[in-house]
Amino acid sequence: MEDHKLKVFCTVAETKSFSKTSEIIHLTQPAVSLQIQALEERYETKLFDRSSSTVTLTPAGEVLYKFAKEILALYAAAEKAISKQIGLVKGSLTIGAGSNIGNYILPSVITDFKNTNPKIKIYLLVGNSKRVIELLNSGNIDIGLVEGDISRQKMVVRKLISDELILIVPPSHPWAKRKDVSISEIVREPFIFREAGSGTRQMIEKYLARHGITPHDMKISTVLGSTEAIKDAVENGLGVSIISRWAVRKESKYGTLKALNIKEEKMVRDFSLVINKNSVSSNSLEEFLAFLKAYPFDKLLQ
Repeated sequence: MEDHKLKVFCTVAETKSFSKTSEIIHLTQPAVSLQIQALEERYETKLFDRSSSTVTLTPAGEVLYKFAKEILALYAAAEKAISKQIGLVKGSLTIGAGSNIGNYILPSVITDFKNTNPKIKIYLLVGNSKRVIELLNSGNIDIGLVEGDISRQKMVVRKLISDELILIVPPSHPWAKRKDVSISEIVREPFIFREAGSGTRQMIEKYLARHGITPHDMKISTVLGSTEAIKDAVENGLGVSIISRWAVRKESKYGTLKALNIKEEKMVRDFSLVINKNSVSSNSLEEFLAFLKAYPFDKLLQ
């Protein structure tokens, strides 16, 4: 469809990269180039200047970009109006989510949503917050659900729920029968950290700094790149770690990991809902937003 070519065109214009566009919209780089080539053949002019290290719009490309954004907004508005006219909420919804929300919360939420809205197709893309914002800016997702601080430029950001980071230990650990542990005790124990740059690690480091502790003061035994890998390492006795309470629901229930509070103040961040200010919301998006607003998230922790 023509709107697909325009989405590809707008993504290249916004990312200034064919390779990054390929990653965002899950097309091969040659396929992205073919979409742009088809538009250039149609308008009989070059839309991008590829002579420098970055890809920039030509004057003709600037004109098309302005109209393309308006056309895509009209497509969304037309779908919304037609759905409202026929009294049937249908269509599709593409959600981008951070790893903790996408892996440990949204599967249950989406299942419940589909039970009451079977005609709406849901597509879920899981990545880090930076990637989710890129997808949102390029119009390739309808809504983002991310953790941590988000720049509000061009974005509507609303708090969804709170997330507390807690200590996890194997059931055989001497601390397993306790309810809480002091941060000063954790420093003396083999510790499993997330990779540098992850939102969870950044939050832990800020918390440690408030208590006069740096990562160099800790007995870091392993650095791993995912929450699942950390949980597996803790279960196997390689050390203790700090992760999202949402991520350890199943293990706490079945006793394969023990979740403990940190004795000092709680380590809490927000999970936020993010929407592009300039996007036109569809009926399916509005239905999902209303569902999220009323959803009993606390039941997932029971």
